[in-house]
Formats: sequence, C-alpha cells, structure tokens
Amino acid sequence: MKLGEFELTKPVFMAPMAGITDKAFREIIRLVGGKYTFTEMISDKALIYNNSKTIKMLDLSGEDRPRIVQLFGSEPEVMAEAARIAVTYGADVIDINMGCPTPKIVKNKEGAALLKNIPLAVEIAAKVVKAVDVPVTAKLRLGWDSDSIVAPDLAARLEAVGISMLTLHARTREQYYSGQADWSWIRRIKEQIKIPVIGNGDIQTPFDALKMLQETGCDGVMIARGALGNPWLIGKTQHFLETGEIWPEPDAIEKLAIVLKHLEKVITYKGEKIGINEMRKHAAWYLKGTRNAAQFRQQLMVTSDAAQMKELLQKAFLQEN
Repeated sequence: MKLGEFELTKPVFMAPMAGITDKAFREIIRLVGGKYTFTEMISDKALIYNNSKTIKMLDLSGEDRPRIVQLFGSEPEVMAEAARIAVTYGADVIDINMGCPTPKIVKNKEGAALLKNIPLAVEIAAKVVKAVDVPVTAKLRLGWDSDSIVAPDLAARLEAVGISMLTLHARTREQYYSGQADWSWIRRIKEQIKIPVIGNGDIQTPFDALKMLQETGCDGVMIARGALGNPWLIGKTQHFLETGEIWPEPDAIEKLAIVLKHLEKVITYKGEKIGINEMRKHAAWYLKGTRNAAQFRQQLMVTSDAAQMKELLQKAFLQEN
C-alpha cells in the first residue's frame, strides 16, 4: 500500500497510546524490529499555544520515517494550524484522532465525541488535508454505541475529502476496550472504499494479525495493548506477515537488556524523576510472566532512583539464570 511517498507492505503499526508511545518507547519498538509507530495523541490547542510539554512530545529527531503524528481537537481551523506546526517539526503523516473514548477527551467534543458529529469530523478532516502537503489519515471507532454505528458513512465521507488511510478500531466508544472487536465491520469498510484500511482490535499474536488480514482484506494491522511489556510483538508480527517465519521469544537476558535500554532512554529524554515515575508502568508490564512478578512490581512502586530500579530489574530477570 502507498501512504504518500512511502510504500508499506502489510504494515504492522504500534498504536498511538497516551502516556505510552513517547519517543523512548517508539525507539524501543524500532530497536526490536518494528517499523511503524505513531506519536502519543497531541492536543491541537496545546500545540498552537506552544506548550513546552507538548512541544517535547513532537521531538521526532533521529527517528525512522514515516514519522506519524496524531492530533486531537474539535475546531477545524485550530486542527489545521496544529497540523502545519507538526509538519515543521518533521511529521511525514498527520493522523486525526476520532476514537479516544476517555471522558476528559470526549467532554471537550474531541476524540470519539466526533462520532456523534459527523459533519464536524468531516470538516476537520477537510481543513487539515487542505492545510498540509503530507498525507492525512484518521483513526476511528465503529460509533458511539451499538445503536449508532457510523463508521461506514464516516469512512466514505473522509475518503471523499482526501483522507489517505483509515484505521478502524472495531469497537464502539461505549465498549472502551471490553468485549470482542467486531472485525466484520473492517471487512465492510474495506470493501466500500479505495484508500488503505488498517484493522485494529484484539491482536495479541502474529497469528491474530494474519487472521484479521485474511478475514477482512485490510491492508495492515495496528496493535495496542498486546505490545505493552512486549514491544517485540510489533516486529515479530511484521516479520511473520512478510516471511511466514516466527521469531523466537526473547529470553530473560534479552528482556533485561531492552528494559534497561528503555529506562535509559526515558531518563535521557525526561530526566530521572519523571523518567522513573513513567517507567514504573512499563517495567511492571515487562515483568509479566516472570517468577515472583507481583512481589517485584510492589517493590518497583517504591524505587526512588535509576540505580535502585536497575538493580531490582536485574534481580527479577536474572533470578533463574
């Protein structure tokens, strides 16, 4: 599939996740074989007001292309201006968030709230497409709830105003992340529009990704929660879809090396205090499946500096070696 100047073969995307897909995590995904990542969702207003924390979220320096920046907002002109700013920081693709279900986002008529206002969603897309010379994509859900499935209509209208790719999380806003994603909607939308469609929802293994491609005909897949503590899943799935080969699971030594590299990167980009706070959740996810994981997670929550966290992680991952 084509996305602007980029030729992507059965792409496996790491989903944009607030508080997760920062620069450190994107670099870790690439380090262990992944090719395609998104930034965390970035507020359009914070960007145009030059908020320092938001500007740091736009640090794309040294990252492989395509560099995809996701924006959220509810005002077409503001979104357009934010997109222009993102491009000046190196964005190769602008993605519009039309699916975030969290209350603090939807109460501002952003994210999944746009599923209740299709004309506004389409106007935002049209203004952003006109504002920038890079591809503009959108990520959406099926609808607000099971009684208001709007994705087919919205997909067609987004294609008509120039959106280059759609990602469909096959759940409603009311489902949040519960229940089962209904992949049949991915197939229906793929059959009705010509632009690439990326499927999202319930991919935990490379075999799930292959099944989604086969059942829906989608052009690629997006993985979210399955990659928490398991960044290898993105590259592993990409390699499997391209070659049919399955990479072996990382052993404890490799896991330790990556979690320590992740810790190092977070501290480099955010400083030790913030880095330690943010790394706790990642470290807890990395420990899944490790002997005495619950005990080590409790200890993680009270680590006070990088040296203490590093020592604890070494104990956790090397206890059986």
